[in-house]
Amino acid sequence: MSLAAQIQRLGKHSVIYGLGGLTQRIVAVLLLPLYTRHLSPADYGAIEVLVALSAVVFALLRAGIQSSFFRFYFQAEDERGRLTVVRTSFWFTMGAATVALVVGVALAEPISTALFGSSENADLVRAAFVGLWASMNYDQLTALFRVEERSVSYSIASLANVLVTVGATILLVVALDKGPIGVLVGNFSGTLAVWAILLAYRRSQLGLEFDTDVFRRMTEWGMPLVPSVIALNLIDFSDRFFLVRIKGADELGLYAIGMRISAGLLFLLAAFRTAWPAFAFSIPEDEAKRTYGYVLTYVTFFSAWAAVALGLASPWIVRLLTTPDFYGGARVVPVLVFAFVVFGMYVVVVTSIGRAGRRGSNWMITGAAALFNVALNLILIPPFGMTGAAVSMVASYFAMFIGITWKAQRVFPVIYQWRRVATAIAAAVALTVTGKLVGGGLLLVIALTAAYPFVLALVGFYLPQERARIGAFGRRFMLGRV
Repeated sequence: MSLAAQIQRLGKHSVIYGLGGLTQRIVAVLLLPLYTRHLSPADYGAIEVLVALSAVVFALLRAGIQSSFFRFYFQAEDERGRLTVVRTSFWFTMGAATVALVVGVALAEPISTALFGSSENADLVRAAFVGLWASMNYDQLTALFRVEERSVSYSIASLANVLVTVGATILLVVALDKGPIGVLVGNFSGTLAVWAILLAYRRSQLGLEFDTDVFRRMTEWGMPLVPSVIALNLIDFSDRFFLVRIKGADELGLYAIGMRISAGLLFLLAAFRTAWPAFAFSIPEDEAKRTYGYVLTYVTFFSAWAAVALGLASPWIVRLLTTPDFYGGARVVPVLVFAFVVFGMYVVVVTSIGRAGRRGSNWMITGAAALFNVALNLILIPPFGMTGAAVSMVASYFAMFIGITWKAQRVFPVIYQWRRVATAIAAAVALTVTGKLVGGGLLLVIALTAAYPFVLALVGFYLPQERARIGAFGRRFMLGRV
């Protein structure tokens, strides 16, 4: 298959996967007026820290099997072998999630005290662990759609999840006035409902089979990834734990609003990340070394462009969706979006290490970045609060990306287009800084965002064949044929 066809295939599945992800992100943002009118910043901060805790535990329990599931599914010699991989992964996930639920419910009060300084939020902790159970099992079943490249079915499941979640959340938070616990229960209601439907749909594939040899080989391959995933989650979420303990739940609530607005960029990355693993491992090695280079350039281009838009428009978005108590959350968006740009680059580069089967020392790089993040949080959060947390995340992601790139190029050399990548990021940062320094209104934000691809043209970003395609598209557009 040609390079253009490979990129087109990845793009198609990313767009379709992204429709489900886009719906979830849009709904999460549209629910902000509901949350900010029925919750205080402290309530919202409490929810955020429990979401962070769930994500870290999810990574701890699922990391060893999650990535190896894709690899072993595609390596299975026949349909029977693939079925064994599916069943073994399913039952491991069910068991691990159930153990986590039991432990979380039993230790809810000590966990609440550790996070918030008192046991008053024990019920919130219990609800968070029920949500963790639902998410782990739901993720395993929807992974089947991904390996089957049934992106439409995946998006339908995501949409159904969103619809049930919205209905349950409105009922619990608005009609029944259940506050933070209503948000948590509403959020996992859709996941549980869709999981139950998928369980019935997949019942013929989910027999009582657990192959210990397959599980051993999957964990042997996947376990070296676990320390890296845990370290990555520490970079993602340690700032929440430091903020709530150092600055309080109110500050974390504002930071959470900034994170939620930044999720507009995460939509692009979520769509790409959903399609990327199956795509990356499915193409031959000689094509992969060239294709990965183009993928990195295009992921950087689109995510940096989105970063400009969100970073500059964040004050208007926050004012549109929240109440005055939450307006301060807009301050961190221009910083956080560039952390996510670097993370998207990391996702592309780290795949080549997994492809080469040389991930054993990844944890050293990600672990060092996590320690760097913790140190920066301890230094920057006390004087600068949530702004310091956002800066810590950008710096940590960049350090991790540099380290993982150095290793990746040693084990699986890829022809990356570093000049173009650097140009795409530099132009986006320059436009964002310009917009913040100049100030101005929404029209200036729109103008600076629209200028991004033209600025890149002026500095020689595009290749000749890309300029030709852009020119042909422009001519067809002007003639009304697009």
